[in-house]
Amino acid sequence: MVVPVTIENLGDCVSAFLKAYNGPPWNYNWTYEKAKQYLSEYMGCSQFVGFVLYDEEQVVGATFGHTKTWWTDKQFMIDEFFIAGEKQRMGYGKKLIGFCDQYAKENQTGSIMLMTNRYMPSYGFYDKAGYTTTEQYIFMFKQLL
Repeated sequence: MVVPVTIENLGDCVSAFLKAYNGPPWNYNWTYEKAKQYLSEYMGCSQFVGFVLYDEEQVVGATFGHTKTWWTDKQFMIDEFFIAGEKQRMGYGKKLIGFCDQYAKENQTGSIMLMTNRYMPSYGFYDKAGYTTTEQYIFMFKQLL
């Protein structure tokens, strides 16, 4: 079952987020409080779009994103997409990304965009789901601390 992200199910999202990113291959060290703050910030966007995937009563994963206007059409930017570590490679990610595709089509959204690490398994997942790597756009950042 896929339902919209709400303040009521945010805790479920945080639990899945921690299971996804604090284990291999990412091995981050998110605390519950920091992860909740991080995901809550996405919810503050006026164009926020988010979905939680459950298998019966158990949270499996979620996606957090937003829509935006572009000169050609509306776009859906996936900011976070995660499946709990023990639920990966079981078809749940495919189901959730398919739900995002359907949501975009139903809302006359012309494209879905996301960013991922080329050297992690998620790259292959998105490639198989029909996403393409762009050559003209690059991700840049500036380390300050």
